[in-house]
Amino acid sequence: MKKLTLPTPVTALSPRRPSRAEAEEAVRTLIAWSGDNPARPGLEKTPERVAEAFGEYFKGYKQDALAELAQTFEDPSGYNEMVLLKDIAFESHCEHHIAPFFGSAHVAYLPSDRIVGLSKIARVVDIFARRLQTQESLTEQIATTLEEGLQARGVAIMMSARHHCMAARGVQQRDVATVTFRFLGEFERNSALRDRFMAVVRD
Repeated sequence: MKKLTLPTPVTALSPRRPSRAEAEEAVRTLIAWSGDNPARPGLEKTPERVAEAFGEYFKGYKQDALAELAQTFEDPSGYNEMVLLKDIAFESHCEHHIAPFFGSAHVAYLPSDRIVGLSKIARVVDIFARRLQTQESLTEQIATTLEEGLQARGVAIMMSARHHCMAARGVQQRDVATVTFRFLGEFERNSALRDRFMAVVRD
């Protein structure tokens, strides 16, 4: 089974993490560069609010997705069919423009001899979404983490999202949805199993 390799957070590569005051000053610089006055009443508290918001948007850097899957349960019924969660809502930020993208994830796995609490799968999606991402990397990271963390016989992921960076700048296409897939294990080898997954997702 492939060993999970995740991107190293920037803070781990930097000599130090900037202080909250430095982060707020950076926001003031961007406001001024944009052409406004960061000291005017409407913007005076904006650097503080932006720093607080970034702490929420990117809290996934402080969380361990594999740790969420550490507690599994033996299933006395011997269930070994697909477990699928549809329509897990997520919001992330594009690493190219720090613009939001949001949508739904559909996640399935084939248990080996153990199952996991369903909320843990949604938490894995959220942890990776709350980092600077591309949708392609986000899809891959969720799939690989579930395969490794659950020792699953197979994992299937479909993600559909709308990207603000595509809607509000450049080509300005507001109604375009981006769809990504990742199939591992039995889902990758078995086309009939993939078709079952897609049929349930599209139902």
